[in-house]
Amino acid sequence: QVQLVESGGEPVQAGGSLRLSCAASADTLSRYCMGWFRQGPGKDREGVAVIAGVSVTSYKDSVKGRFTISKDDAKNTPYLQMNSLNAEDTATYYCAAAEGPSSNWARVRFHESTYKYWGQGTQVTVS
Repeated sequence: QVQLVESGGEPVQAGGSLRLSCAASADTLSRYCMGWFRQGPGKDREGVAVIAGVSVTSYKDSVKGRFTISKDDAKNTPYLQMNSLNAEDTATYYCAAAEGPSSNWARVRFHESTYKYWGQGTQVTVS
């Protein structure tokens, strides 16, 4: 069982930056793939950034070049650095963990069902 607790969300002005953190209870995150998802007002939850292994990252097109996902296995903490934020980034952001990666990781990495463990979310509001 892995417990995840996000932090770092807060109101921010357009063009600003935030770094989200996700404290994990697992002995180590080294065997987990981590994802950051978000759910904006009136929208479905969507994957924005995922990381497998030490540094194999993937991003939703709308955040490429602005968001960076990373994972500090020694601290059991994944991060999401978000720069050049705009109103469309307003959402509740969730951290999620999946055992793997599976052989079809490239196809399922942004699917919610791929991830077994979820945090409660942290709110990011861009104005």
